[in-house]
Amino acid sequence: MAGVPKIPNRTYQQLDEKGKTMTSPEKNYDVVVVGAGNAALTSALSAASKGVKVAILEKAPKHLRGGNSYFTGGLFRFAYNGIEDISELLPDITSEEKQNIDVGSYKESQFYSDVMRVTEGLSDASLLQVLTSQSFPTMLWMRNQGVPWILAYGRQAFEHEGKQRFWGGLIVEAVGGGKGLSDRLFELVERKNIEVLYQTSGTDLSVDQQGHIDGIIAKSKSGYEKISCKSVVLACGGFEANTEMRTRYLGPGWELAKVRGTQYNTGDGINMALRIGAQSNGHWSGCHAVAWDLNAPPYGDRNVADLFQKHSYPFGLIVNVDGERFVDEGADLRNYTYAKYGREILNQPQRVAFQLFDQKTKHLLRDEYFIPQMTMVEAETIEELAVGLDINPEQLQITVQQYNGAVQDGDFNPTALDGKHTKGITPPKSNWAQKLDKPPYLGYAVTCGITFTFGGLKIDTNTQVQDNSDMPIPGLYAAGELTGGLFYNNYPGGSGLMSGAVFGKIAGENAAEEALI
Repeated sequence: MAGVPKIPNRTYQQLDEKGKTMTSPEKNYDVVVVGAGNAALTSALSAASKGVKVAILEKAPKHLRGGNSYFTGGLFRFAYNGIEDISELLPDITSEEKQNIDVGSYKESQFYSDVMRVTEGLSDASLLQVLTSQSFPTMLWMRNQGVPWILAYGRQAFEHEGKQRFWGGLIVEAVGGGKGLSDRLFELVERKNIEVLYQTSGTDLSVDQQGHIDGIIAKSKSGYEKISCKSVVLACGGFEANTEMRTRYLGPGWELAKVRGTQYNTGDGINMALRIGAQSNGHWSGCHAVAWDLNAPPYGDRNVADLFQKHSYPFGLIVNVDGERFVDEGADLRNYTYAKYGREILNQPQRVAFQLFDQKTKHLLRDEYFIPQMTMVEAETIEELAVGLDINPEQLQITVQQYNGAVQDGDFNPTALDGKHTKGITPPKSNWAQKLDKPPYLGYAVTCGITFTFGGLKIDTNTQVQDNSDMPIPGLYAAGELTGGLFYNNYPGGSGLMSGAVFGKIAGENAAEEALI
């Protein structure tokens, strides 16, 4: 393959074909995993369980490790048959607790259908079948590895008719959220004596004369070196933190979006695979993007983590600076709309929107609405709210008046699509429509926060990276956000962590087995 570095087994101060100085003796492993988020760490654990020597390359320093996973809420979407399956994941759940909750069930077919529905039928059917069928077994495997789970009361349950009812296909989260998940996976990695090379990024893949991966070129503080191995797992995220790639593939304006998570996901894994002939796949102009606090920093804050998000919008109104609504806030359960509404916000004047609530729904707002680091105004009148948030006051009063007049009677139920809707206005509000009329009013200023990109590398169901002839590249595997084909246009909440774990586990197993041949 043209352009692929061929580096002999040399030591200090030797040069590769690109003229990069080799500063240390070659390291040798069976499997090298690039990245250190959920997909990468599950891959490393899975590979190590086969008895092979594994190394992890983490671009970030140790105190900033964990990839995007660190900044998530730690929620996993998986198929389950009922409370019995949930009890298997959470063996400490009590009989009394079981009596006070309603988890329903979430069949593999429902999971499959939800992904296909929100992706407009574009999701790769074979990959999606693996994701849905392996979701619960992978959750059990993670529990058996030592990852603890809890019920997601605070994010995914409301009290209705005397029970805590879970909704939207999300029941369980990792203890401690994304930070807890990351910390626990690193603990497990350390127990297995898997070496983590911090501040070390992969720059190029090395292949032998037969086209098989035989190592990776890595850059650390000490310079460039070749790390020899028999297989590589790429799991180092998409290109959401690369402003040039965002603008090139997502379009103009995306360079101005805030990045929800790590600053280190700059498309490195994708680019080094493409350079050796890997095939691109998926929705390269699409991404996961959400409502994010207007004054959040440019990249993720490790103390605030995912709490800059604002996801209770189905119970209020969303307007732009002109005081006009532009989306159906109640089009679907939040889990199926939040990942696409960030794009809608980015398209508004000044890339800003405002979520408005009154006292009838204040108690339904998620914890993220009450942190100190939020951009919000409380006011006794709609006009005062508009002035405080710098919204056109005349138009906002008209918008709220028209909306209130369009609200239809019906029973309000936050745990389901209740059909309580508006009539005669555009855009409509299809569910959870209640008048905005009980002060004091609350308004939150949000912008677009990009989570991860949808385009990436083409893999098969074994997670092998495919070349441009639809043939697997020997020794090269991929998992997580840098793979394409699963998500288009939109995304069901909790599917990212689940797909990272499912395909990370598969990638690690197969990379190890290939290394043992």
